[in-house]
Amino acid sequence: MRVNVISDVHGNTQGLLTAGEGADALICLGDLVLFLDYADHSRGIFPDLFGVGNADRIVELRTARRFDEARDLGRKLWDGLAVDPAEAIEGAVRRQYAEMFAAFPSPTYATYGNVDIPALWPEYAQEGTTVLDGERVELGGRVFGFVGGGLRTPMRTPYEISDEEYAAKVEALGEVDVLCSHIPPDVPELTYDIVPRRFERGSRALLDAIRRTRPRYALFGHVHQPLARRMRVGSTECVNVGHFAATGRPWALEW
Repeated sequence: MRVNVISDVHGNTQGLLTAGEGADALICLGDLVLFLDYADHSRGIFPDLFGVGNADRIVELRTARRFDEARDLGRKLWDGLAVDPAEAIEGAVRRQYAEMFAAFPSPTYATYGNVDIPALWPEYAQEGTTVLDGERVELGGRVFGFVGGGLRTPMRTPYEISDEEYAAKVEALGEVDVLCSHIPPDVPELTYDIVPRRFERGSRALLDAIRRTRPRYALFGHVHQPLARRMRVGSTECVNVGHFAATGRPWALEW
C-alpha cells in the first residue's frame, strides 16, 4: 500500500494533476487557497485585486510582524475598491477551488488548512474526494485520523479556531496509526520557519495526543521552510510533508 501526502497546495493545480501518481490514495492536508505568494508577490488573490506594489508592502509589514500596520493598509485598500470585499474574495476562492478539486485524483482524503473556507468545500468535493475533520478512515489496514484548520494568530486567516475547539477534534479521534493535521504539534524545531525567522503556531493538543497514544506517524504541513522536517517524539515519526506549492512533490508513505 502506498499513500501520497501533500499540504500547502496554494494554487498549484498543475502539480495536483500528478500528485497521486504511483499511489493507492492521495491525502491532502489543506491550504488550497492562494491569497498571496510570499515568494512571488505577483501571484494570488491579493495582487490580482490591488497590484504587486501593494503586495510587496503588505509582505514587508507582515514579515516584520507589524500586523496592525498591515491590517490598516488592507483596510485602506479595501475601502478604495469598488466591490464588496467578501464577494470579491469568495468569487476568487471559488474559481481556485473549482480548478483544484477537479484536479484531485480518486480516491483523495482531504482536510482543511487555516487559509481554507470549509463552508465552500461541499460544493466542490467531487465523488472520490472524502473530506475529514475530527474524523477517522481506514486505509490498507491502518487507521488515519484527520484534524483540519489552524489556531488563532494575529494573521486572522479564515479557518483559525480556539485551542479548546481544536483539542476537542483531536480528542475525538482516539488512538490512530497515522495522525494527519494541517498544523504541526507544538515542538519548536517543527514550528520554526527559517525564512521569515518566526515560530508558527503548533498544537499542544496534538503533542499531548502523540505522547499519550503513540501513533506510528504524525503528518502535517503549514510551516513552509521548517527548521526540522522530520523528527521523533517518543516512538512517533513526525513529518512535515512539504510545501507542495513550491515543490510539486508529494511525500510517500508505504507499508
